[in-house]
Amino acid sequence: MDNYQPATGRYDQMKYKYCGKSGLQLPLISLGLWHNFGSVDDFVVAADMIKYAFDHGITHFDLANNYGPVPGSAEANFGRILKENFHGYRDEMIISSKAGHDMWAGPYGGNSSRKNLMASIDQSLRRTGLEYFDIFYSHRYDGVTPVEETIQTLIDIVRQGKALYIGISKYPPRQARFAYEMMAKAGVPCLISQYRYSMFDRAVEAENLPLAAEYGSGFIAFSPLAQGLLTDRYLNGVPEGSRAARSSTFLQRSQVTPEKVEVARQLNEIARRRGQTLAEMALAWVLRDERMTSVIVGASSVNQLADNLQALNHLEFTAEELNEIEQILSSYKSYIK
Repeated sequence: MDNYQPATGRYDQMKYKYCGKSGLQLPLISLGLWHNFGSVDDFVVAADMIKYAFDHGITHFDLANNYGPVPGSAEANFGRILKENFHGYRDEMIISSKAGHDMWAGPYGGNSSRKNLMASIDQSLRRTGLEYFDIFYSHRYDGVTPVEETIQTLIDIVRQGKALYIGISKYPPRQARFAYEMMAKAGVPCLISQYRYSMFDRAVEAENLPLAAEYGSGFIAFSPLAQGLLTDRYLNGVPEGSRAARSSTFLQRSQVTPEKVEVARQLNEIARRRGQTLAEMALAWVLRDERMTSVIVGASSVNQLADNLQALNHLEFTAEELNEIEQILSSYKSYIK
């Protein structure tokens, strides 16, 4: 155990927002542990990022059972970081996890069944060393399990005290509406809905975002920087050591197309005029919508996280800026979602 002590005045450095119609506030920027916190990553760097986040008012840490690699290792590392550095601070944190994607071998390790979700949350609690999660999500609608089975399991998880709140992630609109209604009737409403959303992926604007607002669910966006495409990292090609340069199942080199790079360059000019980096502006753009509760950022270093937090210093857009951004995105809509 080291001598880390959280910074005083840390909450003064963050802005918070109530999550949907609940009494729970989340920071506008949350930290996701999807990448860079697994067993293959530098544990000291991971711990430093968690400390820096907490020191700057990030109280929400987003996990899933399969985050790593190896699957489960992000939860295990996070649990170790908590034990070694945050004794006595659990009640100042919102810790979320999820289950539903492939996690272990065999027919029970990767869907949205009651069998999978109940086993998964117990495993996740053991890995993190927690008594409960603040938020537990169904990570996906798997296309097979009846939605009522999955949602009843989430409701039971709250009633058993294994989670305080529940949420859904990446549910299609029809299944999401069913989930919202079933949760509400059970008296365990959906606290939050998690979806991919960025300037390069705006699919949720059509149905999922207004649907969540209709049912009083908060909304949190993951991949707001489009896996790094909405940063200055790829403006001049694919640098060595970047995510697209590595063998990855996420951002591929082929996805860094000339068209997307050109969009990013034009957006970067607007960001420069605003006195921001492209990443900062991209985060502010996602947060411009009043229905948005928070954005989940990933980070590979403290410096990268610090840059993302600078977005909070300039969240407002003029009508002219929003119109210019819209024109740029519309001009290339055949190349972006």
